Amino acid sequence: MNGTLSLAKAEIIRLRRNKRYLLFTLALPVLLYMAFGRSTGRGYGVDFKAFYMVGMATLGGFSGVLTGNAQRISQEMKDGWIRQLRITPLPANAYVVSKILAALTSAIPVVLVVLLLGRFYGGVHLAAWQWIAVAVTIWFGSTIFAALAVAIGYKFQPDQVQALSVLLYLGFAFLGGLYFPLGGAWQKVGDALPTYAVVKISTDVIEGASVPAGLAIGLVIWLAVFAGLATLAVRSSAETL
Repeated sequence: MNGTLSLAKAEIIRLRRNKRYLLFTLALPVLLYMAFGRSTGRGYGVDFKAFYMVGMATLGGFSGVLTGNAQRISQEMKDGWIRQLRITPLPANAYVVSKILAALTSAIPVVLVVLLLGRFYGGVHLAAWQWIAVAVTIWFGSTIFAALAVAIGYKFQPDQVQALSVLLYLGFAFLGGLYFPLGGAWQKVGDALPTYAVVKISTDVIEGASVPAGLAIGLVIWLAVFAGLATLAVRSSAETL
């Protein structure tokens, strides 16, 4: 366990030094919120500034976890780093666990920064329990994409991962309603996505409305599906490494 935590710590340090990673995970949602966060209107029953705060925090939380993590795993697979780790005394799952822990840890700052921006720049006022509930919901949503990143990184080559992760990022972001509230036919598509569930649960908490159990169950199902895909990808790669 100590070895796994040490590896996770090293991964976190690497992420902090990665300027490109910081740009996409922190700078993009912050800049977008500063540009549009004070717009008037409403989204999913709350003021637009509150909706957009949730959308941008979710964007920052899941984008780096998915795109950056998948790319690094795939490249390290190609470079033979994972093969080298497997001949060390580390547990067999140490690499995967450390990657997920590092990704989830890296998601915390961007979520907190965007929420603070919503409070002090956007003027969003919530009770303490609502801030906590929103932050935890967004962070839990990131765990879903941490599992997906492992599945993609183990299964595809780096050039394929880059294109696939960007495509998934755009799909989950736009169709999940992170940039603007969905309506009409697009709403029916978004209803099934975990990004939409995270935003809707969070805005329901902000509105003070009851959270539909189906949304929470849906997030758990998505996590189980992606975790299952990650497990299959790791096991299949073990036969070839």
